[in-house]
Amino acid sequence: MSNLAMNDFEVEAPPMPSDEGPSAVMKPVPRITIHAFCEHPETGSAIQRAGEDRRLSKAHLTVHMGGVALAVEQYQTSATPNLIMVETRAMGSELFAQLGALAEVCDAGTKVIVIGHLNDVSVYREMIRQGVNEYLVAPLNPMLIIEAVSRLYGDPDAPPIGRSIAFMGAKGGTGSSTVAHNIGWCISSGMNEDVIITDLDLPFGTAGLDFNQDPAQGVADALTSPERLDDVLLDRLLVKCTDRLSIFGAPAVLDRDFELDPEACESVLEIVRAGVPCVIIDLPHIWAPWTRQVMVAADEIVITATPDLASLRNTKNLVDLIKQARPNDRLPHLVMNQVGVPKRPEIPVKDFAEAVGLDPALVLPFNPGLFGTAANNGQMIEELDAKSKAAEGFRFLSQQICGREAVVEKPKSSFSFFKKKSRKG
Repeated sequence: MSNLAMNDFEVEAPPMPSDEGPSAVMKPVPRITIHAFCEHPETGSAIQRAGEDRRLSKAHLTVHMGGVALAVEQYQTSATPNLIMVETRAMGSELFAQLGALAEVCDAGTKVIVIGHLNDVSVYREMIRQGVNEYLVAPLNPMLIIEAVSRLYGDPDAPPIGRSIAFMGAKGGTGSSTVAHNIGWCISSGMNEDVIITDLDLPFGTAGLDFNQDPAQGVADALTSPERLDDVLLDRLLVKCTDRLSIFGAPAVLDRDFELDPEACESVLEIVRAGVPCVIIDLPHIWAPWTRQVMVAADEIVITATPDLASLRNTKNLVDLIKQARPNDRLPHLVMNQVGVPKRPEIPVKDFAEAVGLDPALVLPFNPGLFGTAANNGQMIEELDAKSKAAEGFRFLSQQICGREAVVEKPKSSFSFFKKKSRKG
């Protein structure tokens, strides 16, 4: 048992916590053990909800009721975990006496987050000076906890990771890949961000066709040997379409069987995200452990549906799953595509939205001439007709996904944008 002074806590001096929104890009927390000691059930509940978040999925979290006193008692006879979170209502000398007692039983390297009820920057600074790693003011929300833990275990010298945007069709043939590729194009050309489009439909992927490219290798080679992938190999596997847009193409061959491993997908996407600000993930319409994990782990999700019963059912199932698996993230963006096919019975967009509990971010009318010509030419919609309503819509959606204000006006035609009020799940 180590006998530590207060300043023997592993010292870091992070900035005062910010209340960033759910769209903030944070690195997942590594496999650590976290023990929380709370005085109020509301605090314990918030920490428990944070522990269920995708960014803390690898951490092992245990919540106890009892505050600092219980923590000191427990660690008299047991080793301390990687991170201790303690709640206290004490102030002044009593507060620092409690923390001093905790320091006496802490092992070297243990990090400490204190949850207090006094919003005083001088108290915060004194805690940091004496070795506490972070101070949070109750009441807490799960994202504030996740942000604090992520900051403690993130490498401050590491480059920021790129935002990942996963695109999934509610069923086959909804045009999800077309939407994904056009959004990637708009982000790269209209926002001047470097973008990599990762095509994970290995046997039937269309990224190469849509951009008039023929990727010889691509993402399949990385997924079959993820341990070999580094920045140098990634650069060789990418196909550069413009100065700011590259595709990580699928082989689109049927002479190989592809059994993808969720951990391999996670490893490859982490390396891709380390290289650019934005990664578009084009998911195939299959349901497997790896597709579920990639979708749930993405920073943003876009579901593309058509106005029919199968799309409605599947969209409802996807939205319900996403709400449950990502309680602290924004809801997915819904794109209604191919609306207004002549003589085809359709579910009205308003009824579709009410049934799935999600307003569409974008409604695209049926336009086979424009989309068919773009596909056959290997062009994006904006390249072919930048003034079209579809191009305008893709620009609008790319701005919404990236959290920027739309600069287009709401059209008066059947083509429509739906502005969100609050998209928190």
